[in-house]
Amino acid sequence: MTVENRRALVVRGGWPGHTPVDATDLFVPFLQEADFDVTIEESLETYADAEFMAGIDLIVQCWTMGEILPDEMRGLRNAVAAGTGLAGWHGGIVDSFRIATDYQQMVGGQFVAHPHDFVDHTIDVVPGKADHPVVADIGSIALHSEQYWVLTDGLSEVLATTTIEPEPGDPWTQPLVSPAIWTRHWGAGRVFVCTPGHHLADLENPDLRTIIERGLLWASR
Repeated sequence: MTVENRRALVVRGGWPGHTPVDATDLFVPFLQEADFDVTIEESLETYADAEFMAGIDLIVQCWTMGEILPDEMRGLRNAVAAGTGLAGWHGGIVDSFRIATDYQQMVGGQFVAHPHDFVDHTIDVVPGKADHPVVADIGSIALHSEQYWVLTDGLSEVLATTTIEPEPGDPWTQPLVSPAIWTRHWGAGRVFVCTPGHHLADLENPDLRTIIERGLLWASR
């Protein structure tokens, strides 16, 4: 009896500042080694192909900003609700399609600011989640990069946070603890979001890369 490999769809594009090709290329070999058949698309049109999407076990999306057409959005939501996993990092998943509120509802959060541009900060695993398979045996991750301030809801399982400290002149006066890594169920599908990842160097950080790789596997059907 032949067991078919799982199928992963990598969708990349949008704003070029997040180097969607180079960033996703870091993870394609990992997916292939994990026995995924990988298809790479540099267009959102594939989301509208219901027959194709029904056979996808994992979507890795790296598409910052841009616009998504109604039939593409409908196809993506339907696929995830039916069991296809959705995963990504940084603006490629949490700053995609800013005017598509249906997308933000599914993903569970939206980037709104990185108020201090590039800054030293940490990504801290939530103590009560330290045994979750995505973040097990990982504590704090130190980065010098963009630190995302995101708006989220209460349906996600937050695995790690980051604390945005106010600086002189900032309009907020207390430290803000912002979700940084979370998982989420959407219908029969799973969603994994990692907000760090602006630089390729961030994605090559051993602990952050481990979390993303585990998150991809966690999210897959």
